[in-house]
Amino acid sequence: MNQIKNINQKLEPFGGNSTGKYTADSTRYNNMIYRRCGRSGILLPAISLGLWHNFGSIDPFANFIQIAHKAFDSGITHFDLANNYGPAYGSAEENFGRILKHGLGAYRDELIISTKAGYDMWAGPYGNFGSRKYLMASLDQSLKRMGLDYVDIFYSHRPDPETPFEETMGALVDIVRQGKALYIGISNYNAGQTQQALEILKEHRVPCLIHQARYSMFDRWTEPELLPLLKEEGVGMIAFSPLAQGLLSDRYLHGIPENSRAARSISLTKNQITPEVLGKIGKLNQIASERGQTLAEMALAWLLRNDLVTSVLIGASSVPQLSDNLKALENAQFSMEELNKIESILN
Repeated sequence: MNQIKNINQKLEPFGGNSTGKYTADSTRYNNMIYRRCGRSGILLPAISLGLWHNFGSIDPFANFIQIAHKAFDSGITHFDLANNYGPAYGSAEENFGRILKHGLGAYRDELIISTKAGYDMWAGPYGNFGSRKYLMASLDQSLKRMGLDYVDIFYSHRPDPETPFEETMGALVDIVRQGKALYIGISNYNAGQTQQALEILKEHRVPCLIHQARYSMFDRWTEPELLPLLKEEGVGMIAFSPLAQGLLSDRYLHGIPENSRAARSISLTKNQITPEVLGKIGKLNQIASERGQTLAEMALAWLLRNDLVTSVLIGASSVPQLSDNLKALENAQFSMEELNKIESILN
């Protein structure tokens, strides 16, 4: 897969920063790695920022605007959202719209902004899954919340077992043709569903740009069928939950902290953290230490060693956490001995 590093160019946005509230770092493209997304013309940063948690209505705006600015200053050009990210639903998009108005929007042509629809969003029969009505209405709402004319990528967030794929994919095609999104993505589709979706999109001559799938050292379901299919079809792949909800970090090295996701049963439960899992975390951490990395850095680097992965999607609750994750790019090479040790632990 094409990898491009150290993109150097004149870095002032067209017309300059009209708001005067934020000016991006002039060295922002010096250290990020950019990878070709499938067979498209789009390059994505090796690390992208997801606004799932920490950007909602219950979080301090001052914190997440600092995270967003630090991300862009570090070469992260891709910001990933969904209609119901928050909490509350829609609030992450609203807050990202505020971030754009505070100056980041002056760099709109340097940004890849993605959003999705497919999960529960509003009451009644038209606020969920994959109908044409839901997808189109949801994107209109998302654009209004963010103050945008278009998004770069619009995803079907999950397959709908009750709606024909022809309807869901047809809606995505029309959204692109209407200019409300530049590219199509799908998320949480298995290999068979992905194949169906891609065939329909081919018929409409509007290709799928990217597939967003859960992928980490602890969750490798994509490897047998999905990743080879995406390679064959020329579709990019972005991995979400690359740290397995925090398991692949130093947070659980010594048990379950009181304020952790597992302790609060937020997308992770205590019964998932078995003695076997803790043993694997400890052994992986030892290898990371020998590499001069944290476990989280190594877990991200392990994904990025795979040319079939276009980008990994991280979340961040603070600027220091974001900076720590970016360090994964400093050592993304593995010896065969290291890979064999990791494989023996994971198996």
